[in-house]
Amino acid sequence: MSKIDHNGAVYVYNKTRETFVATEATVADSYVTRLVGLLGKTRTWAQLGKGLWVVPSRGVHTIGMLFPIDLIFLSKEKEVVHVEEHVRPFRISRVLLKAMSVLELPPHTIYRSQTQVGDKFEIARMKQGQAPTG
Repeated sequence: MSKIDHNGAVYVYNKTRETFVATEATVADSYVTRLVGLLGKTRTWAQLGKGLWVVPSRGVHTIGMLFPIDLIFLSKEKEVVHVEEHVRPFRISRVLLKAMSVLELPPHTIYRSQTQVGDKFEIARMKQGQAPTG
């Protein structure tokens, strides 16, 4: 896959399960955006289709957050290497050396998308006015 333009929303598609995990994920790829993450966001952020892709990352925390989230850890090849469901506020995730990025998603996203370790993902930026294709 080609290099992703990190300015703007991306979609996250589980190629193995043929389901969308997120249709509007923000990319956190700078020191500041990774540090801030979802801090300050309220439960209204946690809508179906939303997400935050933290790149690079091998683990995250929910300290200071106001709601639980699902976490999907991805390898460099965007293969799922670990999942954590319904991580409550003020917790620290596992740190995985084989992970290169982490998706922070609304609770129950992993269950809805049936995502499992070993699944392969496609993450790409949508062009203006284009709906995601799977």
